[in-house]
Amino acid sequence: MLPPPSPPGAEPTGSAAPGLAGRAWRQLREFSGLSNATCLWPRWLVLRAVGVVFLYVFAGILREGQALVGPRGIAPLAEFFTQLHQRFPSTIEALIRAPSLFWLNSGAGMITFLAWAGLAAAAALVLNLWPRLALFGCWLVFVSFVTTWRVFTPAQLDRLMLETALLCIPFAPAGLRPGLGRDSPPRPIAVFMLRWLLFRVMFEAGLVKLVAGDVHWRNFTAMKVMYETSPFPTIFAYLDYHLPHAWHVFEILLTFIAELVAPVLAVVGGRHGRWFAFGVWLALQAGIQLTSNFGWLNAAAIGLGLLLLDDQMLVGALHRLRWRRLGNFLATKAAGGTARAVGAFRRHGLRAALWTHFYLTLFFFAKACGVTVDALPYAVTWPVHLLWEFRSANGYYLYASFDPVRYQVEFEGSNDGGRTWRTYEFRHMPQREDQICAYIAPWFDRFEATFEIAAWSGKKSPLMPAVAAHLLARHPEVMDLFRRDPFPDPPPTLIRMRGYRLAFVDPATHHRTRQYWRKEPAGNYLPMLQLDESGQVTECSLEPGEAALRNGDFPAALGFFEQQYRMGNFAAGFRLADLALEGVGGAADPARALALYTALAREGEVAAEYHLGVSYEHGNGVPVDYAQAAAWYRLAARHGSLPAMFNLGTMLAHDRLRPRDEIEGLALLIESSTRATGEDAPSRFILEHQPAQVNWLKARMPAADIAAATQRAAERLKSVVPVGEPEPQ
Repeated sequence: MLPPPSPPGAEPTGSAAPGLAGRAWRQLREFSGLSNATCLWPRWLVLRAVGVVFLYVFAGILREGQALVGPRGIAPLAEFFTQLHQRFPSTIEALIRAPSLFWLNSGAGMITFLAWAGLAAAAALVLNLWPRLALFGCWLVFVSFVTTWRVFTPAQLDRLMLETALLCIPFAPAGLRPGLGRDSPPRPIAVFMLRWLLFRVMFEAGLVKLVAGDVHWRNFTAMKVMYETSPFPTIFAYLDYHLPHAWHVFEILLTFIAELVAPVLAVVGGRHGRWFAFGVWLALQAGIQLTSNFGWLNAAAIGLGLLLLDDQMLVGALHRLRWRRLGNFLATKAAGGTARAVGAFRRHGLRAALWTHFYLTLFFFAKACGVTVDALPYAVTWPVHLLWEFRSANGYYLYASFDPVRYQVEFEGSNDGGRTWRTYEFRHMPQREDQICAYIAPWFDRFEATFEIAAWSGKKSPLMPAVAAHLLARHPEVMDLFRRDPFPDPPPTLIRMRGYRLAFVDPATHHRTRQYWRKEPAGNYLPMLQLDESGQVTECSLEPGEAALRNGDFPAALGFFEQQYRMGNFAAGFRLADLALEGVGGAADPARALALYTALAREGEVAAEYHLGVSYEHGNGVPVDYAQAAAWYRLAARHGSLPAMFNLGTMLAHDRLRPRDEIEGLALLIESSTRATGEDAPSRFILEHQPAQVNWLKARMPAADIAAATQRAAERLKSVVPVGEPEPQ
């Protein structure tokens, strides 16, 4: 039988009761596996959980791999290796930059073969067949994909599974059919490394939330934002979003307890502390799994949480639940084992490898604590740089900050020259106002999740036009990523990428309309693509119109821009507005420009919102109206326009608005210049003119107001906070 569990807090026999530090040290040793407790059953459960998660991982690769990185996929592996060779001519350096079995072959057959090999290894792990070899197979195959499919590994799910698989190899029992592995118990250092991984997953996630300083964690709105903006929010997310604010305060507190308090108690709190940590961790991860569909992330986190338990804890819990027969069965099966002797070379080699891994993880832990690790000497950090591409020693910085607006991109095609448009429907991501995501976790739709993350990144992702080009070319692998083909009739000749903002509607609106979302257009994400006369995919260009302008053929230029605008090319609409203001081909027509900007603003074009602010501020085509100008500037600034933010700050600085608000004006000027990169003309203009505006405004403001404005700008810079006040009428 198993040795009976010691009562929590009991001291070793024959020793004086140690002080607080001594007790903490003893509990730390117990957490590290340096005690008489055994963990055969927790190990058995953890390895089965890891195997099940890898079944989902490799099933997803079988489903999407060819479309993502196959020869006719969005980001072909062959192109990646060609670019890698050009950048790193040395074979060894290139191999270190992309450690992968795809160096042997990057064709479609190799993708399918490795996916099936990974699936077989995962199945063997679930069935407890040669678990160490099965784990190595899972790690080797998965690292081959993760290091080569670039944009399609944007989240931390992949890195978590790679590190877990690698550390589970020495943790798993030896042999072909080891059963519970009584004669191959996990060594203390293997137990410690996996529990250290769990500690980091828990503690780093909480720590970065404090270090990043996002306002949503301080005002207890973070969970609401997460429910609305996660790639696949479920009906539970919608319902939870509308619960009272007190509930969301509780959720935030539970999050910080699970991510900050619980891991510390797990280390120094003994078995009571580890039961508490496991309970709150389970509650947090289960809640997120039910609401947010984060693939296998939460399932894997729950599986790792089982590492906090040991055999004695499980048996004791079953006895307290009066399931004595099951408890006695577990105890009997785990008793009587004798560890096999291991040679000194293997023992010391294992220790060297695991302590090297521990050394690597310290850098990521320090980064979570706010340490600037990049400033450390290269002599200290070179192992991290050398081994980073294996993605098997990582930091876990989950939801440190938020973009509070759900923004997504959709593909729309036309086969009649832009008169009508049809939407390509995603399989899971919401697009219709009455659509809520099905419960798909722990399945991870890699394409759609990557797509959503790329749309939020703030930079125009090359992923979008690549997908659009494949849709125009009618490549079946990529088209199968969508729910259906919207063109069973003549295929499309135009594809546009439209941006949309989505927000949950209130329960009353849902009850009346059966809709979950309020959806508004956010303009074109990137220029349209078209099939030219030769069947090539090209970007819809305004060059023919510009050439006509250079040749002085104004009617032809205006006619071309009008045609493009009617097709849905919004860039042509802006060009028409510019020409109307300049009076090209006739007298200046500010009213025409105003009408174009208004129509473009209705389509969600942020630049049009900004130009309407300029029109109302300066009386271009409309009487001067500072209130309307400010309203349009606020709307454009809320949607990310730095020039609008700067102009609104300037209006407030010069007292053109009532009530007077110098604090807001200074905050906007500070924020706009801080966000300006200087990479484009508007940013350079802001950086050039902002100092004079700020100095002029500060000269008449008291120190307390200047400090308040600086603090307000700092709060916004930590997180995307909308500029408030009314919208334009």
